[in-house]
Amino acid sequence: MAERHGLPKCPVGVTVSVIGSKWKLLILQQLAGGAMRFNELQACLGGISNKVLSTTLRSLDEDGIIIRDVHPASSISVEYRLSKIGLSLRPVLDAVGAWGEEYRKWREGPRGDAEDGA
Repeated sequence: MAERHGLPKCPVGVTVSVIGSKWKLLILQQLAGGAMRFNELQACLGGISNKVLSTTLRSLDEDGIIIRDVHPASSISVEYRLSKIGLSLRPVLDAVGAWGEEYRKWREGPRGDAEDGA
C-alpha cells in the first residue's frame, strides 16, 4: 500500500522509486561533480538516447532531485545540477561506487566460497 504522494511505505522502496534506474544513477553520478549541459551529459553517458535522457532528467526534476537552470543568452543555455536533497545522495552514490569496485575485484579474482562464511 502506498502512502501520501504515491510513495511506498518502505524507505528502501522510496529510494528505489526515485533513483532506482540505471540511467538515473549514472546521471546523478555525473551531476555530483557539478552542473552539466544536456550534450555534456549525453557524451559522458554514452549510449543514452535523446528521448531517454530528456525523460529521465524531467523525472528527476519533477522529483526535486535535480534543478534545471535556464540561462537566457543569444542562444538559450540549460544546465542541470543536483538540488539540496539531490546533494544528500552523494554518500549513497559513493557507497554504490565503492561496492561496485569491490564486486568487480571479487568477480575478477579467485572466488572461494570459504570467505563467504556460508
